[in-house]
Amino acid sequence: MKDRTNLTLSRRSLLKGMAAAGAASILPCRLLTPKEAIAAGFDPNEYQTFRNACPRNCYDTCSIKTYVQDGVIKYIEGAPESTYTKGGLCVKGYSYPRRVYSPDRIKYPMIQDGRRSGKWRRISWDDALDRIAKKILELKETDGNLLGMGLTKYSGNFGITSYGVEGMMSSLGYTTRFVGTPCWPAGIDAQNYDLGDMWCNDPEDMVKSKYIILWGVNPAWCAVHSMKYIQEAKRQGAKVLVIDPVFTQTAAKGDVFWQPKPAGDGALALGMAKHILDKGLVDKDFVNSHAVGFNEFADYLNNNITVEWAAEESGIPAQEIRQIAEEFATADPATIWIGYGMQRHTNGGASVRSIDALVAMTGNVGKEGGGARYGHLQTWGFNYHAMIQSPPEGSVGFTGAAARGEFDFTEGDKSSYSDRTVNINKTAQEILDTKDPSLKLFWVACKNPFAQDFDRPKMERAFDTIDLVVSAEQFFTETVANSDIVLPVTTLFEEWSVNVSYWHYWMGINEQAIKPLHEAKSNLEIAAALSKKLNSLSPGSCTFQEELTTEDWTAKEFNQGIYDYFGIKDWKDLKNGPVKAKLKSSASWSDKKFGTPSGKYEFKSEICAEHGHKALPEFKEGRKAYDKFQLLTPHTQFALHSQFANLDWMKEFNKEPFVYMHPAAAAAKGIKDLDMVRVFNKVGEQKVKVKLTDNVSKDCLIMYEAWYGKNTDFNVQNLVDDESADMGAYKAGAPGAAIHGQFADIEKA
Repeated sequence: MKDRTNLTLSRRSLLKGMAAAGAASILPCRLLTPKEAIAAGFDPNEYQTFRNACPRNCYDTCSIKTYVQDGVIKYIEGAPESTYTKGGLCVKGYSYPRRVYSPDRIKYPMIQDGRRSGKWRRISWDDALDRIAKKILELKETDGNLLGMGLTKYSGNFGITSYGVEGMMSSLGYTTRFVGTPCWPAGIDAQNYDLGDMWCNDPEDMVKSKYIILWGVNPAWCAVHSMKYIQEAKRQGAKVLVIDPVFTQTAAKGDVFWQPKPAGDGALALGMAKHILDKGLVDKDFVNSHAVGFNEFADYLNNNITVEWAAEESGIPAQEIRQIAEEFATADPATIWIGYGMQRHTNGGASVRSIDALVAMTGNVGKEGGGARYGHLQTWGFNYHAMIQSPPEGSVGFTGAAARGEFDFTEGDKSSYSDRTVNINKTAQEILDTKDPSLKLFWVACKNPFAQDFDRPKMERAFDTIDLVVSAEQFFTETVANSDIVLPVTTLFEEWSVNVSYWHYWMGINEQAIKPLHEAKSNLEIAAALSKKLNSLSPGSCTFQEELTTEDWTAKEFNQGIYDYFGIKDWKDLKNGPVKAKLKSSASWSDKKFGTPSGKYEFKSEICAEHGHKALPEFKEGRKAYDKFQLLTPHTQFALHSQFANLDWMKEFNKEPFVYMHPAAAAAKGIKDLDMVRVFNKVGEQKVKVKLTDNVSKDCLIMYEAWYGKNTDFNVQNLVDDESADMGAYKAGAPGAAIHGQFADIEKA
């Protein structure tokens, strides 16, 4: 697969969409070479070019080259300087111009006369900020603090300057913050216990792998640029095994496909480890010289694990487990890409530790082409200047010695004050439970809780307890429908920022390519405007800088460490194109010096035990079924969570949602293809059409998560509760979410 074939939208739909947007670009189905583009009438010299970087929560963090004429975006492409993006974007990336010029975009500040009424009125920025500022000052007056103001913000925009939302809250005083991450925390904790940090090989070195296991990850949809390295490794003789409860597009491109029982991953990894131990295929040099606790782990395997047991627990035949285990252990190098989906279970962290152990015992940690690949934050060493702001003089907050809800606001050591933190993965319940003071003002930014947080019916009840909900958004999401005021926020092309990946090692600047459309403001500009309004009403009540440009704030994020790591002298060098970190090796942990207390790989982690888990990567059962079918709600190809799915261009290929079901299971229920069905469980219900496919196992239902926009009530969160994963609190501040540890039943509607 070549990146130049990533674009799957038809020429006709793209031209139609661009014409409707007022931007007459040509986005071909196959990206043209420079000579072909010029021959077709495209002359890059006729355009201003800008460097942008996709800030979405995605492995690829694509570098973009943007062509602008007369202040209008005419054409975008992947930056050719990046060997990772290599001139191409994903299907979502190519729809960015439509996102900017969509007629559905929120254009002005608006106020809603009754939540969920749809009765929105345009108001001025001054009016909107006046209403918000007066509510903030009211809270300070009535409560004596601002803990009744809550912030939920996550990864809708990963641009570094977007952390200014947190900075805005700090500049107001101590507030209530929803902390943690629904994405990957169980795996982060697991890798920190085992390795001392989450740090993966450069994905570009997968071409050196002789054996690749893609475990619970679907890069053909969710990390398209990595597929070329996997395909090249295959061309050079590597074998690719895909492990997933769904037969995905990635699985179709592998050599072997395993479809285990959901949450059976840990048992499968331990069964492979036991067979490797039995066959004497352990890398003795690694486990003896660079690891601790292997003998105890071996004893655990010998006393508790058999391949037959692993086959029963996982659903994968014992002989296949033995064969693959031997192939993996004898390939040099071999690697496992651990997807985020497989750790979204009540045993997710334990399962990741078992997979880590499998990679380590075969000596594949610290090798180019090897590694237990999960993610990294090695390139994220920015100043976070926009985030780190000081509260106003005399601010009162949560005292660290007090339990939640039991506060001490007496005079004393003000340095002990802090924000009040609650679990982002239990948003609805935390809103309902938080008292003394309860939440009365709620700010939502870079996030769509009604599409991404859990137990949607409870979420609605929770929001209704709040006096004022403010959303900073680009489109009328369901969260906006449950808000009182919406503030229009800029797209990536209308502001400055800088972006790095949690997967590859490239950094790209995000230039402001066009002026903000309508009355949109960046999150930084909103913070500055709110500060100005507050200080006009109550001098000294906000410390956020009132006069700024996003370019100035972007410049403040850089430091000498970043310059040295990427081999540049100044951040403006990025205007020439993205740059890659100057890695000593493409392999993480190549010096075998780990970040653990022992400085070695820890099969046995005392920190893990101190945190209430097993010291060894032992088997942990998944969540007990509470309904007939396992319900999985993974990502769709045509959206990133709730982003992009609302665009008309995407709807052309993703017209309506479905629940996917195995034909045999459907027959037993009297359900036929395209029947309208009711999917239901203890959380709620969802009516939707069914599609029958044997890509899904007989005991599973699949519903792809997304917000589908107008004229639909589809929402997978109607069926997903807030059950916690086993790990996540150590590094993320709160446990992960067992998003895929869900169950439901189905019947004809």
